[in-house]
Amino acid sequence: MEEITQEKGNKGKLSLIVPCYNEELGINYLKERLDPILEKLKLDWNLELLFVDDGSTDKTNELLHSLFGDHEYVTIIKHKKNMNLGQGMRTGFAAATGDIVVTMDSDCTYDPEDIFKMLEMMHEGTDIVTASPYHPDGAVENIPEYRLFLSRTICGIYSVLTGSRLHTYTALFRAQRKEVIKNVHFENNDFLATAEQLIYAMLLGYKVKEFPTTLHVRKYGESKMKLFKVIKSHAKFVGKVSFAKVQGKFNKDFASKGAQ
Repeated sequence: MEEITQEKGNKGKLSLIVPCYNEELGINYLKERLDPILEKLKLDWNLELLFVDDGSTDKTNELLHSLFGDHEYVTIIKHKKNMNLGQGMRTGFAAATGDIVVTMDSDCTYDPEDIFKMLEMMHEGTDIVTASPYHPDGAVENIPEYRLFLSRTICGIYSVLTGSRLHTYTALFRAQRKEVIKNVHFENNDFLATAEQLIYAMLLGYKVKEFPTTLHVRKYGESKMKLFKVIKSHAKFVGKVSFAKVQGKFNKDFASKGAQ
């Protein structure tokens, strides 16, 4: 793996990817939270900020351009129609040129300030740092109990199936090396994509660390997650993984063919 130079002002290039869909009510809040973080990141990194507007039908795109469009390090990509989170991730990954690639939620349900702590964990031998509210040292605030139960249950199933000690598989908030986004392929378009990518990455030998953090309820707008659709996607993927394990095929070859 490439070693990232850690001298001040010369840490390499950082890509920050923020998928957005109908976030008109929260874009001003996003800017308020991001602005001081971007200024600090630019002190140490060659920064690029990539917004992926996933076919928004409100004023999301207009606001992104008016609030962020004047910065030369900002790129705003718009899907012609809504294609869901997984495709938003792939679009961002295809455009990213950073040594380290960070993905974060546009609703700031994870504290964007934690980017700095996650980057500190990206030393040699670590390929992915993922936010983990379900870690014993993590926390959740004001999240409905039924959602917590479902999320913790599915993450527990993935831990059993993969033999991993990870506690959270479903967080978009991650830092990862460019090799990961180039070499790990995933096929799902909805919110399963975060877990699928992480599991394939582990199978391919990439080293993952968890960053215990707090998951907050969103302040503006509504969640875009279609709960029952996502449950169905996870159930289907669990079946796929389970079948592969029974056949003794849950390995690097399984991961490399994940998007085929």
